[in-house]
Amino acid sequence: MKANCLPFSQIPHTTRLFIDFLAYTPQVQPFYPRPPHFREWLKNETSRISYDSSRRQNVTAILERQNKSQNRGWTASPKTLANLDRLRNGAFAIVTGQQVGLFGGPMFAIYKALTAVKLAEEATAAGVDSVPVFWLATYDHDLAEVNHVALPGAEGALQSLTTSSQGIPGAPVSAVQFGDEIVSVVEQAAALLGDTEATTLLRETYRPGETLGTAFARLYSRLFADWGVIVLDASDPELHRIAEPIYRSAVERASELSRALTDRGANLESVGYHQQVKVTASSVLLFTLHNGARTAIHHRYENGNDEFVIGSEGSAETISRAQLLDRIESAPEQFSPNVLLRPIVEDYLLPTLAYTGGAAETAYFGQAGAVYELLLGRVTPITPRFSATIVEPKTQRLLDRYGIGVTHTFSGFEALRQLLASRSLPADLQAAFDSAKKSFDSHLSTIKEKLATLDRTLVDAAETSASKMQHQLEKLYSQAARAEAQKGALVVRHADVLSQALYPDKCLQERAIGGVYYVARYGRQFLHQLYDTIRTNCHDHQLLEL
Repeated sequence: MKANCLPFSQIPHTTRLFIDFLAYTPQVQPFYPRPPHFREWLKNETSRISYDSSRRQNVTAILERQNKSQNRGWTASPKTLANLDRLRNGAFAIVTGQQVGLFGGPMFAIYKALTAVKLAEEATAAGVDSVPVFWLATYDHDLAEVNHVALPGAEGALQSLTTSSQGIPGAPVSAVQFGDEIVSVVEQAAALLGDTEATTLLRETYRPGETLGTAFARLYSRLFADWGVIVLDASDPELHRIAEPIYRSAVERASELSRALTDRGANLESVGYHQQVKVTASSVLLFTLHNGARTAIHHRYENGNDEFVIGSEGSAETISRAQLLDRIESAPEQFSPNVLLRPIVEDYLLPTLAYTGGAAETAYFGQAGAVYELLLGRVTPITPRFSATIVEPKTQRLLDRYGIGVTHTFSGFEALRQLLASRSLPADLQAAFDSAKKSFDSHLSTIKEKLATLDRTLVDAAETSASKMQHQLEKLYSQAARAEAQKGALVVRHADVLSQALYPDKCLQERAIGGVYYVARYGRQFLHQLYDTIRTNCHDHQLLEL
């Protein structure tokens, strides 16, 4: 595996906020307490972490139950059990997390887990005992975001596999249980992946009776057994019970939190950054279950009445602050944090040394810092996860054939098609264009030299004329390339193969292709190769040539 760095500034749609965070510019520093360089601050950060010993014991007991549960088949490896013991005895946590996408989700979820492992091992080697924790966002309710996965077919075209499993509309995905329909989806994946160890894992983990959350947990506990990744199911009622004080604070201090977030958003925008989440004066950082669906809560203060509204018009319920707090106390499992409160809940439940995530999570943390300061008095640092595009041998051969690189695919299919066509013109026509360009450059140089001795004012005129002539020659070349592309089925196919493999649907490969594809194709040893490639002090995107 050969790794080449590609700065995020060269990747389309990368936000200015993320680029500035990686460089830790003065403009971004007010929103992030630590730079992205983990090694610089990991030892100093430990003194800022306050974690109740009884909470440590209670959370560890829950995690041990989750990871050792025999009836669900979610059985921890010896390394995971050892890491749980370390957590119980005082270790810190390096946390990452993800929605529970079908068959383990996109490749970047695997990168997250491996980055957490790498950071935990680096911290431990530096004398700060740490373990990796993978937080499953099982209370998220957008089923359409997690019920599918894309896997390459025989010709490289991505095939989207979707489970028809349903629950109450808007219910947390932890409540969506697989029926017999999941069997056929697994077999569709098997037809694409072949008879591999990864296929066997899918058959053993994605079965009737499981949910998207439990199946994901069982798969990841096995994929990362060698590293002892602790998988945490956030929908566990006992974890909600422990998190109750944070839920209460989200209600008791709703107005204060919304003001702080509104100010933070204004400050972000004042220096040219974006807000990942729009917050209003009525925002409450909690969801609750309402008729089985995960429903937002809004704060309303009118005519001296302090009220909270659950649901939308037509089915909304209005209750007092006291009534809402009573519900939280009696049934905290009916509540869950929104995306800005979630990291605070994570770090109330865990002794988090650092969270590792991508650009979107970095943007969330830029806002959530305001909530951290009010509720925990400490802002957990975020550090970038590993990010990569895998270039398989067949793909590399196509790149070499046309003399292009991965970045050429970022311009989109049509631009790529025309580029490949220009690189595949008939040899004699290509030679003629090359000869014309060389001859033009040579003769123009001679003309400018002669004009300089005759009248130097004519040199500028010659350069202007030359620019126009060069433009016309390049225009003719592009027209020839388009003509070749229109009749070149092979060029179209190659452009499609490269787009699907490297920049599918105009996004990075890691966000579009299911990670299980690479595990199936190259074996679980491939995960170890990826792990060996990760350098936590390098925050560029990596191009991995296999």
